[in-house]
Amino acid sequence: MQEYTPVKEGKVREIYDIGDQLIMVATDRISAFDVILKNKIVKKGTVLTQMSRFWFDLTRDIIPNHMISVDVNDMPEYFRQERFDGNSMLCRKLTMLPIECIVRGYITGSGWESYKKNGTVCGISLPEGLRECDKLPEPIYTPSTKAEIGDHDENISFERSVEVLEKQFPGHGQEYAEIIRDATIALYKKCADYALSKGIIIADTKFEFGLDENGQVVLGDEMLTPDSSRFWPLEGYEPGHGQPSFDKQFVRDWLKANPDSDYLLPQDVIDKTIDKYKEAYHLLTGDTIA
Repeated sequence: MQEYTPVKEGKVREIYDIGDQLIMVATDRISAFDVILKNKIVKKGTVLTQMSRFWFDLTRDIIPNHMISVDVNDMPEYFRQERFDGNSMLCRKLTMLPIECIVRGYITGSGWESYKKNGTVCGISLPEGLRECDKLPEPIYTPSTKAEIGDHDENISFERSVEVLEKQFPGHGQEYAEIIRDATIALYKKCADYALSKGIIIADTKFEFGLDENGQVVLGDEMLTPDSSRFWPLEGYEPGHGQPSFDKQFVRDWLKANPDSDYLLPQDVIDKTIDKYKEAYHLLTGDTIA
């Protein structure tokens, strides 16, 4: 049996190159504040992979995506081990675009902090009198790019995103920037409306896109998981303060309240975190992950 090692390892995911395709594995690691925590959240990787699968299937009418299969029987024998079952996705290879496509439907987090200072979010002027966690009149697109120095993403304007893309893909900057902006808004609107019907508010999220071998823009990476989005329960939603969530905000809040934790979570926080992830998955899909 041929063995494989990751060609790229992120904070929580591993990518394997199997020739003309990739396998993306979502591990049970969890990160917060750019640090990998010492605990693992068992089954978290499975929730992330299966949730992405659900959204990719739901949105094929808007834009093609990179998913081929989440069945390990469609993958080389090495990936039929138990540790890959459920949390692995066979994908098309893409040339990734260097833009993180962030869309905000509600004002919260860094957007709320910016709005309090000058009434804008990423340079976009918003109506006066908004409260924390208010729904915005229309979703706003606030792209970001990786800063050249440091590990934090840098918020940029749409115009700047055109320049970044033009530099890497001469003659296509405007075209690609418009495609990914329009796809980001369309994906968010469809999925946010669907989630709302299932009792979940998607406050914001991010998408990533790449080009296939024919130069077509394709949705890649992960999609609308609790790691890449803010999910709030619709029941009890009340603007004017922060909201309870289904995402890893729960972990962030605990770490903030316990600065001497050395990034080690107590068992009850681990249990509550995976329960939140599984609950969100069940509400959205109707399926359960044991």
